[in-house]
Amino acid sequence: MHWKLFADLAEAAGDREVPVAVEPGATVGDALDALLSDHPALADRVLDADDELVEHVNLLHNGGDVFTDADGLATELSEGDELALFPPVSGG
Repeated sequence: MHWKLFADLAEAAGDREVPVAVEPGATVGDALDALLSDHPALADRVLDADDELVEHVNLLHNGGDVFTDADGLATELSEGDELALFPPVSGG
């Protein structure tokens, strides 16, 4: 399984695509835990003080938002799935 990371998240992890090891039957939450365990600098950027995903961080599973298009962090993964993490974006 691998994550696609964007902007400062890729910089913090050292690459735009980061592999993580997860067991068969793993969930998006498991893959996120593995990512943050392997790259702890990301936790400061994507988790709040309660260890919840920061509100404006976008977490995609196969191109869809896991919170609106799937079962959130409980979404089960299959081989070949794609995960992506986007930092909050602001503009004027």
